[in-house]
Amino acid sequence: MNEITLPCQQIGDFSITAISDGYLSANLDLLSNINSIPASELQKNAGAHDPSSIHINCYLIRGRGHTILIDAGAGGVKQWGGTLQANLALTGVQPSDIDTILLTHAHPDHIGGLINSLGEAAFPNAELAVHQNEVAFWQDDGNLSRASAHARGNFLLAKKVFDKYRKRLRRFTNNDILPGISAVPLLGHTAGHSGYRIESRDRSLLIWGDIVHFPLIQISHPAVSIAFDQDPILSADTRSKLLDTVSSDKLLIAGMHLGELGFAHIERTGNTYNISYET
Repeated sequence: MNEITLPCQQIGDFSITAISDGYLSANLDLLSNINSIPASELQKNAGAHDPSSIHINCYLIRGRGHTILIDAGAGGVKQWGGTLQANLALTGVQPSDIDTILLTHAHPDHIGGLINSLGEAAFPNAELAVHQNEVAFWQDDGNLSRASAHARGNFLLAKKVFDKYRKRLRRFTNNDILPGISAVPLLGHTAGHSGYRIESRDRSLLIWGDIVHFPLIQISHPAVSIAFDQDPILSADTRSKLLDTVSSDKLLIAGMHLGELGFAHIERTGNTYNISYET
């Protein structure tokens, strides 16, 4: 991979580049409202070599005097991902160049890359912006005490990340983040799951976070949720409504698990949605 091959879109004053952090693997049995066998067939029929593989994207935004990163990948946590730093360097950007990090939410595959191998903040000059509800959920000791043994590690990682960035942590509650960039509440996946809409010079892009994990399945079958969703029913409702909106508005989208191409449009035929990647 080199700088020329990195997927990139120009939205007015902003250049947005999809930066791969690699992959994680999730059993298709984690999906609800679909059996794992037809789910696997959907993946294979669409050309997926490994039906259980989920790609991890982050997005680099440059413009209007800012160098912004949306999410930081898994960073090798749970042996997931870990290629963000190397791929970021291909754009000519170093960790110290990032002035703002916008989090969609605080699951490990989005925040693991915020901590380096020494256990310190990987982006020493960056303000970390995240919805107040997200911070409150992961810092709540009651939620930690009720968590399963498997999920406890997720809480401890989130607490560590928020602690390392505590002097530069911005908890937002409204939509305005930076000029031209606004947060969009996307309910159901986590307590403060947020997308980000970039608008400049009559062009728009919505980075929709974890609206889907398996796009080849969940875009054509929006009722299918995943065990990572805190509220699967609300997540499915949010997904259905958003698919209707972005297809009707012909809005360019990006997402952390859309695949390496990073950018796409959603097209609707009758009651069926399909994804069309920008190449």
